[in-house]
Amino acid sequence: MDLFDVLAENTTALLIAVIVTGLLVGSFLNVVILRFPVMLFRSWKRDCDEFSQNPPQHPALNDLSKPYNLVKPDSHCPECQTPVRAWQNIPLLSFALLKGKCAGCGTDIGWRYPAVELVTAVMSATLLLIFPWSWQLAAMLVFTWLLISMSVIDIDHQILPDSMTLGLMWLGLLVNSQGLFTDLNSAVYGAALGYGSLWTVFWLFKLATGKDGMGFGDFKLLAALGAWLGYSALPLIILLSSVVGAIVGIAGILILGRDKNLPIPFGPYLAMAGWIAALWGDKIVAWYLGSVL
Repeated sequence: MDLFDVLAENTTALLIAVIVTGLLVGSFLNVVILRFPVMLFRSWKRDCDEFSQNPPQHPALNDLSKPYNLVKPDSHCPECQTPVRAWQNIPLLSFALLKGKCAGCGTDIGWRYPAVELVTAVMSATLLLIFPWSWQLAAMLVFTWLLISMSVIDIDHQILPDSMTLGLMWLGLLVNSQGLFTDLNSAVYGAALGYGSLWTVFWLFKLATGKDGMGFGDFKLLAALGAWLGYSALPLIILLSSVVGAIVGIAGILILGRDKNLPIPFGPYLAMAGWIAALWGDKIVAWYLGSVL
């Protein structure tokens, strides 16, 4: 009996494996969240330099001769540049052992890092409530990890990278070519209608107000969710994301005193709505129809 058979037959072993994998992946997602936008900025800076435009500002953009990607430079403290050793990079445990401070200079380590690791592990383990040990579970883990990465990047920089949104969309079409979550026709229409619906809202809002209501990355993210879950899931995703976005936005203005003119990234709400729809969409719709009809 190999490892895969053990995991398939032992729920506890599978849960532990998924949690540990989630923690490790969450640690890697922290790297992606931190570095991938800077990699984009560097690329944009090169393009901007070619056309003598103003590039985005970031310390890593000052010397483009030095490599900057998901592997290099090695992990280090942004304040004192002290390298992060292997034992200092263990998910959750290292943060606790270091008491949330850099071993070199004592600078506080952001709570973002263990939070992303923990959220990734919890969301990964939650998938076991719906999906047994199968290709569906493996696909949903990748789906979840990409949504976490995009959400935090959108919060930090208000961008949804094309390589992530479009990659997620094509992956959704690929897995549904085998009918993993819906049939291929529904996935194709889901991608087209997902993009087209927000594109239409964007232009109606722009024509009415002269302002941009959302970014094009939001169109592509909803297209990706439609490709994974099919067109029938789109109304629920749009409704959930709009309600949560409105509640958070209003709370931010009333409670935190946030400037109502500051843009609010919509990607995290779309991502969370899509994830909820993937796990409990059918039950939510059935509950709603049962309570209304």
